[in-house]
Amino acid sequence: MPERIVEAYTGEYAGGKSENALNRALELARRGRKVTLVDLDIVEPCYTLRPIQKELAARGVNVIAWETKQTTGLGEAGTSIKPEARWALRREGDIILDIGYGVEGARTLRLLEGASSNPDLRVYAVINISRPMTSGVKEIVEQVRGMGRIDGLINNSHLGDETTAEVVQNGARVVSEAAGLLGLPVIATAAAAAVAEKIGPADCMGNPVRPLERFMPRAFW
Repeated sequence: MPERIVEAYTGEYAGGKSENALNRALELARRGRKVTLVDLDIVEPCYTLRPIQKELAARGVNVIAWETKQTTGLGEAGTSIKPEARWALRREGDIILDIGYGVEGARTLRLLEGASSNPDLRVYAVINISRPMTSGVKEIVEQVRGMGRIDGLINNSHLGDETTAEVVQNGARVVSEAAGLLGLPVIATAAAAAVAEKIGPADCMGNPVRPLERFMPRAFW
C-alpha cells in the first residue's frame, strides 16, 4: 500500500473545495484504501457534508461530521467542530479534510492536534476564477498568500450547469500562471465528469484532470 495520504482542501466561497474533498475521498475508497473524510467547515454550516454522510459511508468513506439533528437549534454552538475531529490525524489510513472557505476557514487547521507537525499533511487551495476573489492572476496570488500554509492549487473553474470545456481550460491557464508566481504546483484541474471527458486526461497546461461527481447541490440542510 502506498504511503499515507493526508490532504486538506480550502478555497473561496463556491470555489468547490467540498466537492473536491469528497470526490478525492471516494477515489481513494475505490482503490481499496481506508479513508476518513472530516468536515471542518465551521464558516458555512448550511452547505456541509452532513446531509450526504450516510451516502458517502455506504460507498466506503468513513465520515466525521455532525448529523443535522445533532445541531438543529444550537445556534452558533452548532458550528463548532465535532470533538473526534480534533484527533482525526491520529486515525489510521488516509485523511481528507474539508476546511472552511477563505482565510478564516484555513485557520481551522489549528484546531487539529498534530496538524503543525504532521509530515504527510498537504493543504490545497481550490480555485474557481469565476468567483470575484479569485478572478485573475493578481487576485489569486493575493488570496492564497493570505491563507497561510498552502502546498498546491487545484483549478476548479466553473459556471455551474453552464460550464464548458473552455471555461475550465481558461481557468487552467490563469491558475497555472498564478501558481508559477507563488512557487506552487498545480495539483490538478477538476471538472464535472461530462466536461472532464471532453478535456481528456490532461488540461491545456498539462495538469492532470480529475472528473467530479457532483454532490453539493443536494447538501443544503
